[in-house]
Amino acid sequence: MTGSRIKIAPSILSADFSNLRTALKDCDRAPADFIHLDVMDGHFVPNLTIGPAVVKSLRSHTKTFFDVHIMVSDPIFWIEPFVSAGADGITFHVEAAGRPGEVIDYIRSFGKKVGITLKPSTNIELVEPFLEWVDMILIMSVAPGFGGQTFIPESLDRIKEIRRFLDRQNLSERVSIQVDGGVDLNNAAEIAAAGADILVAGYAIFGTTNPADTIRSFRNIFDK
Repeated sequence: MTGSRIKIAPSILSADFSNLRTALKDCDRAPADFIHLDVMDGHFVPNLTIGPAVVKSLRSHTKTFFDVHIMVSDPIFWIEPFVSAGADGITFHVEAAGRPGEVIDYIRSFGKKVGITLKPSTNIELVEPFLEWVDMILIMSVAPGFGGQTFIPESLDRIKEIRRFLDRQNLSERVSIQVDGGVDLNNAAEIAAAGADILVAGYAIFGTTNPADTIRSFRNIFDK
């Protein structure tokens, strides 16, 4: 999940849920690097989205990496169902895990990529002990639960802080920094310059008339 090229992960939370197959086709046409799937249980965050059955139904329509972000109160309970449904990587919230190390080990036991994340109000120090054991740290740049929110500017400092930590520990070549929330064409370059490797964008992509072209526009920012 690392590499010098900035990667784009469209979030289908902002796509037309009555036509998700078309959303996947747009991602493949661009192409996108990942498909970001936001899972919310209506308890850990105030919204309810998709479950394993939906992920399984989407899996047959694309071979693109399924980046499953579980915003749930009991993350370890949901790992096996989403792995069976076709997840390639699972990112869980440190706030929801009593023993984050056990969650990491359990995801690893299935041979899947592991991400750990935290809400914008959570101290970054909570995830630092686990960065050596994951493939990705997800910096939430909005309060999790709903798409279409405005990027929190202070998130740039959090990205920089995680990047400095990864650099000091010689982890930057192995551990990616993903940013999710309020990412658009206007702030993408600044977010990447702060140290992000993977940008999640939802409404900024699927709220446009041609999502595939918008994904390419994100790519053009970094190709320049």
